[in-house]
Amino acid sequence: MKNKNIKVLVPLANGCEEVEALGPVDVLRRAGFTVVMAAVGGSLEIVGAHEIVIKADILIEDAQTDYDAIVLPGGGLGAQNLASSWAVNEKLLMIANSGSVVAAICAAPPVVLGPAGLLNGRKAVCYPGSEVNYPEFSFGEERVCVDGNLITARGPGVALEFGLAIVEKLASKSVAERLEKQMLILK
Repeated sequence: MKNKNIKVLVPLANGCEEVEALGPVDVLRRAGFTVVMAAVGGSLEIVGAHEIVIKADILIEDAQTDYDAIVLPGGGLGAQNLASSWAVNEKLLMIANSGSVVAAICAAPPVVLGPAGLLNGRKAVCYPGSEVNYPEFSFGEERVCVDGNLITARGPGVALEFGLAIVEKLASKSVAERLEKQMLILK
């Protein structure tokens, strides 16, 4: 597949939920997208919630803003670390304001997107219990929620389905269905 012209930014922070970070990255790279993993915190090495070390491609400060999508993994601490990063919020708002896809999973919708004002007037889902981080919003209960250019998902068990929803939005339903079949993903 030749979709290298589609560029996706995936900020990674210590404490991220590894499956929610790497599952979508894997799916998006299988779709042929250029996926840039950008580390928050000054080191290319990120330690996930389950002590898996992930090596990012670049530091978030070095990321441009000309992306077709930004994908925010969850994990309670990881989402908090993303939300507290000025560079993440700057890139997030610039990408969102350009009309590109904003995707977030688990704790990232209430912890990162809510305070940034990106849930206003939208439908979204999050990990059960993490809605307390943004109580002024009413989260849905579907596994993956697509509302225009906003894609949100519940948690680790739907990370690949989340990745496929992003592929469908950025490429096509047929590309997503081909990957779903090749990867034996059952929904």
